[in-house]
Amino acid sequence: MKRPKKSEKLLLKEIFLSSKTLLKHQRNLEIGQLITLTRNQLKMSQRALAKRAGIPQSTVSRIESCGFETNISMLKKILNAMACDLLITIVPKDDLETIRKKQARVKAEKKIRYLHGTMSLEKQAPSQKLLQELINDEVSDLLDASGSVLWEEELFEQ
Repeated sequence: MKRPKKSEKLLLKEIFLSSKTLLKHQRNLEIGQLITLTRNQLKMSQRALAKRAGIPQSTVSRIESCGFETNISMLKKILNAMACDLLITIVPKDDLETIRKKQARVKAEKKIRYLHGTMSLEKQAPSQKLLQELINDEVSDLLDASGSVLWEEELFEQ
């Protein structure tokens, strides 16, 4: 797996920051609620929207009441009928580097716990300080590794 270019990282960072801002401004409104708000601002009835979108008015009603999960093509029809575009984006719950570090720590702790368990069975249990050093070293190795080793599940012998 190739390393991301600096320009790609900057692009993603810009998209993610904008997405987080948008998500905050949307105040957890569902798509049906956003459609209702937009339609009302346009002073358009459900019937007019349905006719313009070429779908039944009952479908518009169910989507707006959030009682009906719709597909992207249906949303595009509805939004086109309101002269709007559909934006689908990714909004990470954390900074991507932070997500990688958390994953590396989880994977390292799992590996070292297994190692610790094996050593305990042989009455060679290392100190907590040494365990932490081993975990930190494993985290560094995982973060420096190329490819998707960080995300692959390892099956430890039991």
